[in-house]
Amino acid sequence: MSQNPLLDFSGLPRFADITPEHVTPAIDALLVEARATIADLQADADAGKVEWDRFVEPLVDVSERLARAWGTVGHLNAVMNTPGLREVYNANIPKLSEFWTELGQNVGLYAGYKALRAAPSFDALSPARRTVIEHQLRDFRLSGAELPDAEKARLGDVESRLAELSARFEQNVLDATDAFALYLDSADALAGVPEDVQAMLAEAARAEGREGFKLTLQFPCYLPVMQYADDRALRQKLYDAYAMRAAEFGPAELDNSPVMRERLQLVRESAGLLGFSNFAELSLYTKMAESPAQVTAFLRELAHKARPFAIKDRSELEAFARDELALPELAAWDIAYVSEKLRVARYAFSDQEVKQYFPEPRVLEGLFGVVGTLYGVQIRPASAPVWHPDVVYYDLVSAGEVIGGFYLDLYAREGKRSGAWMDDARGRRKRQGRTQTPVAYLTCNFSRPVGDRPALFTHDEVITLFHEFGHGLHHMLTRVDELDVSGINGVEWDAVELPSQFMENFCWEWPVLSGLSAHVDSGAPLPRELFDKMIAARNFQNGMMTVRQIEFSLFDMLLYSDFDAEGGDWMALLAQVRSEVAVNIPPAYNRFPNSFSHIFAGGYAAGYYSYKWAEVLSADAYAAFEEAGGANAETGRRFWDEVLAVGGSRPALESFRAFRGRDPSIDALLRHGGMVENSTAAA
Repeated sequence: MSQNPLLDFSGLPRFADITPEHVTPAIDALLVEARATIADLQADADAGKVEWDRFVEPLVDVSERLARAWGTVGHLNAVMNTPGLREVYNANIPKLSEFWTELGQNVGLYAGYKALRAAPSFDALSPARRTVIEHQLRDFRLSGAELPDAEKARLGDVESRLAELSARFEQNVLDATDAFALYLDSADALAGVPEDVQAMLAEAARAEGREGFKLTLQFPCYLPVMQYADDRALRQKLYDAYAMRAAEFGPAELDNSPVMRERLQLVRESAGLLGFSNFAELSLYTKMAESPAQVTAFLRELAHKARPFAIKDRSELEAFARDELALPELAAWDIAYVSEKLRVARYAFSDQEVKQYFPEPRVLEGLFGVVGTLYGVQIRPASAPVWHPDVVYYDLVSAGEVIGGFYLDLYAREGKRSGAWMDDARGRRKRQGRTQTPVAYLTCNFSRPVGDRPALFTHDEVITLFHEFGHGLHHMLTRVDELDVSGINGVEWDAVELPSQFMENFCWEWPVLSGLSAHVDSGAPLPRELFDKMIAARNFQNGMMTVRQIEFSLFDMLLYSDFDAEGGDWMALLAQVRSEVAVNIPPAYNRFPNSFSHIFAGGYAAGYYSYKWAEVLSADAYAAFEEAGGANAETGRRFWDEVLAVGGSRPALESFRAFRGRDPSIDALLRHGGMVENSTAAA
């Protein structure tokens, strides 16, 4: 066993042993090892000794070791951010960017893959191996392997700087979020806020040795205050702080505006070096969508269908605010509050009431039961090193055999990136006759337990958990043995949300919800009457929510295609998009783009449309289960066989057609969303 835990690949990461001091020595050692292996492979390629086992496998070996070590560091940086870890994380980004650029531009390796593609033995390879080779050839071209030396070097510099900017953007958002705290001495200002939320805020204050309540911009605090606090001034104070994060209103070192400007300039330059008119064209080159024009047409068509429903939603909200709450003007900090009041008035239930039926242990039991019904697999607690006491590890078992595993990190805390996501700790591959099982990180930011009561989830949080678990199943249920196309690897980005969004649908099935609900005090299951109200309210304000997603998607696509990166005003572009599709217009000081991590620090640049694009696929895929009567093993097995199992080894559209027997249709999405005249959503 290695003395440096980051160099120990015998099992799962030794989180308890890892310190910031381990990072640089481990990365340096792995880079030396990788470069030595690549030199040997170049020599083999020059000598014509290019075969899968002695050329591709050794390269996958060293690339995987480096990616797994750095993936562990990156994961810790996201969930347990400390000054020491952040410092070494940032220090190693340029070295890694330089290496991956070298690898992508290596003409010797490129020639080796060309030789594999041209060899008579290519047709005898498995479909997965043929796809790996085709993807590698494409990626070498996109990495600049065919460019002149000077342009190669410039592209490498650009990619290295972009990696640094992405990390900087995310860190600024985290720091700006964590920097805010509002302390209240009295509960009077929290009138309307549920008791369990008040208890959480009081506990946060006590943890600092203070009386009263501590409010933050973490979502488990921010959302319920915006949704329930009767004090309008308090809502506005929190809204303003949230809306102006990482912008010019705060410390200059946390302002993301310069980061965004430089990033937009650099991605445009990188696209130009590779022969694309703009970055959006480059981004779409590896996706299902064919062009920015096709994406914007898709979004505008969806907006055309959804906007009348959004206008109706907004009008109803304004009328209710005026007539029932004496609010003559509906401000941005009123929308969540008035929406909750309208929901209660119209459907006679609140999120807080529903939340009492979804304690964490019961929800997990129900989720695992659904997975068992669909795929015949069992989920059982197991032992593994973890990075925080809140984290739990599970095995995924099929026919008595462990086929995968996952970590579950559910609660919000300081130093943890906001949002919810799935990432891989390691992927499935077969090497020397042994199969490496895939392992996933499943991360959320829900409210933690308070006192001796379990954590309680809103129905939206249950949906989020199912969503991320869908990503995890895509990763863990693969049967592909080639790492580069197993699980989510190699899947087109605008199809990668299909399995996650697909899982959300089961959160609206009565047999499922009745099986994962139990009142936190009485243990009674969710009453059918309350479920029926939830179903009636399922598409409450769905028009508004849909155009909001279209707003983000259209802004993203236009920003990375037609925008003037040098002097353009992205707030003016966003205002233009809002005038076209939105119904809720925020105040002018709202700096949403400055914290839009998906497109400035994540993988969604010129790809945010993927959520709506994949939703067409996922809604249509779920319709197959509706036609078969709900969650069932036969349809689940086909979905596993044709979608989850094949990973990125074939195009996503082919996988969809194999499962559904036809091309996808938008009809199910519109029907589920209640955006068809005189329609009702399916339960």
